[in-house]
Amino acid sequence: MDIVQLYQDYSVDFLTEGHKHCRPGWVNTPCPFCIGNPGYHLGYELDSNHYYCWRCGWHPTVETLSKLINISIPEVHKIIKSYGLIISRVKKEPTVRVKGKAHRMPSGTGPLQERHIQYLESRNFNAKELEHTWNLVGTGPTSALDGLSFKLRIIIPILWGGQAVSFTGRDITDKQALRYCVCPKERELIFHKHILYGRQDKWNNSCICVEGPTDVWRFGVHSVATFGIQYKAEQVRVLAKAFKRIAVAFDDDPQAILQAKKLVAELKFRGVDAFRVDIVGDPGSMEQSEADYLVKQLIK
Repeated sequence: MDIVQLYQDYSVDFLTEGHKHCRPGWVNTPCPFCIGNPGYHLGYELDSNHYYCWRCGWHPTVETLSKLINISIPEVHKIIKSYGLIISRVKKEPTVRVKGKAHRMPSGTGPLQERHIQYLESRNFNAKELEHTWNLVGTGPTSALDGLSFKLRIIIPILWGGQAVSFTGRDITDKQALRYCVCPKERELIFHKHILYGRQDKWNNSCICVEGPTDVWRFGVHSVATFGIQYKAEQVRVLAKAFKRIAVAFDDDPQAILQAKKLVAELKFRGVDAFRVDIVGDPGSMEQSEADYLVKQLIK
């Protein structure tokens, strides 16, 4: 969207440089949602057409424009069509890095052992099926990479374009400080928060978007994960390009519900038929029969 022209036409105060909150590729305005000093905290990213305030976080595009130019939301929907969508910077697919350390797994990584299988089965997963479908491997009591411990974890390769570009490791003891320990960033060929976890070769027009890998394992190959509820703009772009219909099924805690609603709003703005699905608890802990039934209802 030609946001600069829109701001000029509606006399919205904005800056593109010369302020501590201004960054290349962003247009900043005083935030109408902030309590107290609004500053120039609210940024509009030209590359992804989304708003983010450095004080109060992400805000839906249409609702934000409604407040900034003081017109109703239906009116906003009408006027934004006249400003269209513009390509302010070249939009690139996630690409393999050419710098950094070589990508590799932690020391001591090998096929799943009995302890890994027992963990998966304790969560009502079919360990052998997961090992085959998701290329899972595991570590023993001694495992490290770049000084980080990866001991006693299921190592989950993250594939993109048919290539292993990163990984994350799930603690099988539930006693370690971090449930998930991610590949050091300098060894990632693509930053994992710029892509999705899933089986690209199995995707069609519809998907279920969840938080993490275990949720994907439960719903199967027609689901994708954003590696947590704090999704990135790059992931929204990937979702909008890959799918026409998306059911967002984050956990049922208040912050996850809020993030799911925000993601749905962002996807709708990009023309995706997106909606939120109420899940009790954690999708990864659902009964498999319940998950299978839900997939049949949601994937068209």
